[in-house]
Amino acid sequence: MNSNTFRMPVRRSAVAAAAAALAVGGPVAFAAPAQATGGGDGRASAVVLRTGLDVSLLNKTLDVPLKASLNEVQAPASAEKTALTVQVEGVDQGRPLNVLRAEVASAKATADREKAEGAVTLAHAKVHVPGLPLLSLIEVEEVTSRAVCAAGEKPVAESNLLGTVRVLGKKVTLTAGGTTRVEAPGVGEVRLDLSRRETTSRTAAATALELAVSVNPLKLNVAEVQGSVTLAAATCEAPKPASAVPPAATPSATPSAPPEVEPQTVPKENLAETGGSSATPYVAAGAFALLAAGTAGVALARRRARD
Repeated sequence: MNSNTFRMPVRRSAVAAAAAALAVGGPVAFAAPAQATGGGDGRASAVVLRTGLDVSLLNKTLDVPLKASLNEVQAPASAEKTALTVQVEGVDQGRPLNVLRAEVASAKATADREKAEGAVTLAHAKVHVPGLPLLSLIEVEEVTSRAVCAAGEKPVAESNLLGTVRVLGKKVTLTAGGTTRVEAPGVGEVRLDLSRRETTSRTAAATALELAVSVNPLKLNVAEVQGSVTLAAATCEAPKPASAVPPAATPSATPSAPPEVEPQTVPKENLAETGGSSATPYVAAGAFALLAAGTAGVALARRRARD
C-alpha cells in the first residue's frame, strides 16, 4: 500500500466535510421585523355650562369671582354627568344663586385607541347672574354640541340650536358663525357667538353658545357683572397612531461563508505502519546490491568448479 492509497479516504473525508459545511451554510441571520410602538387613547371633554364672571358688589368695594361649571367631564376614562342645576353662594347679597336650571343637561366624553368623542345636550334651560333675580340672562329651548375624532379620519365638530332663544328677556335671532349684540336699557349688554367650530388634522372643538356679558342692573351698582358664559362645549383629540420602530440591530441576511476546510495529511513517520518510510529507497538499493553480489559469487564458484 502506497501513500496515495492512504490519502484517498482522507481526501474523501475532507470533501465530505466541505460539502456538509456548504449544505449547512453556517449561521444565517435575518432582519427582525419592525415592532409597533407608541400610540394611545384619544382625548375628549364636554361641559354643559362654564362661567368666568367677575361680580362687583356694593359700588365696586367688593369683587367676587363667579367661576362655575355644570357636568364637566373628560376622557380617556369615559364619563357622563346629568345634573340639572348649579348653585353658588355669596354673590347675590348673601343668597344662594341658581346659575343654571334645565330639564335636560347631559355631558358625555369617551375615548379609546380608535376614537374620541365629546357630546353635550341641553334643553329648556335658563341662566341667571347676580343682580337679575327675576330676569334670565339667556333662555334656550335646546342646544347640542358634538366633537368626534376618529383615528385616520378627518375630525368633525358640530353644534345645533333649536327653538327660541331669549336674551335679557328679548327674543333674538342668532346668526350662525357671527356675533349678535343685545342691549337692554338700564340693564346691560350681551354679545353672543353662535356655533363656534374649529378643527385641525387631529382635533375638533364645538361650542353652541359663547356669551360676553356686561351687566349693571338699573345703574344702581347693586351688582356689576362682566365676563363670559359658555353653553354646550365639546372637544376631542384623535388617538395617536402607532409608529413602526426598527429593531436595535439589523444583522445581514446573507449567509456567512462556510468555515475553511484544511486538507488532512498523514505524517510521513506514520507510513512505516503501512510498510514504507523515508528510508525505503535506500534499503531497496542495498538489498539489490547484495542480491547482485550474491549472484556474481555463485556464478564465479560454478566457473571454477568446471575448470
